[in-house]
Amino acid sequence: MTSATDSAPARPAPAVPRLIATDLDGTLLRDDKSVSDRTIAALAAAEEAGIEVFFVTGRPARWMGVVSDHVHGHGLAICGNGAAVVDLHGGPGAHRFVKVRPLEREVALDVISVLRSAAPGTSFAVERTGGIHHELAYPPLHMDPAASIAAAEKLLAADNGSADQPVLKLLAHHDELAPDDFLALARAAAGHRAAFTRSSPTALLEISGHGVSKASTLALCCAERGISPAEVVAFGDMPNDVEMLSWAGNSYAMGNAHPSVLAAASGRTVANNEDGVAVVIERILRDL
Repeated sequence: MTSATDSAPARPAPAVPRLIATDLDGTLLRDDKSVSDRTIAALAAAEEAGIEVFFVTGRPARWMGVVSDHVHGHGLAICGNGAAVVDLHGGPGAHRFVKVRPLEREVALDVISVLRSAAPGTSFAVERTGGIHHELAYPPLHMDPAASIAAAEKLLAADNGSADQPVLKLLAHHDELAPDDFLALARAAAGHRAAFTRSSPTALLEISGHGVSKASTLALCCAERGISPAEVVAFGDMPNDVEMLSWAGNSYAMGNAHPSVLAAASGRTVANNEDGVAVVIERILRDL
């Protein structure tokens, strides 16, 4: 399968920024999951200068409390690696799904069947708009208990109690495979059916509908605002950021970034624990 960077169109020439798109974990957030005072000030200054800030993350909406105070006027965030655009007004628990790009049930079941064969020992979780459900063998989620625990096929059954909630993504975990090896195996086996990426240091894959990514959903949001890729500055650190960084006119890999991210970005900043996003925003605002 051709990688995102192999097939990416030529990068547009950077223009005066109109939108900043930033990943959260490993990028905007420090390792303790906090947003530093310097970063808060930089985000507010960007908005004051007329530059919209979008958080673009693999996180579900219910994990957005850490930044919900910093979404400013528009109140929007792109969650689930592009599977949902969420209005965070009102804070944790009061979010509203503005746009959902689901993983269809039949595709999810097909992917599960293929991965069970290609990588025996894989366990699964199903992320729906209403919460997460997982198999017994899936690593327990201490901070986010599952709404239900059962075989993935049962969790996706048409008569399941949560079947009315769209599937945002499927998660696949393997105890023994190396993370990048697991990703390559999954893409080779089922990449024609769904979008595979990862953001965890463990062998945990995030599986979305075919064509769904941070980049494709960000592109939709920008098109609605008349913003071109050349007017976007993006930040990221893991493989799930590669498409977004390749799409944006100006992009930065964090100092702690995965090698694929370093290759995809047009620039590099310091690590997340050194406020690498704020460093670049401050420079952009000085130049303006």
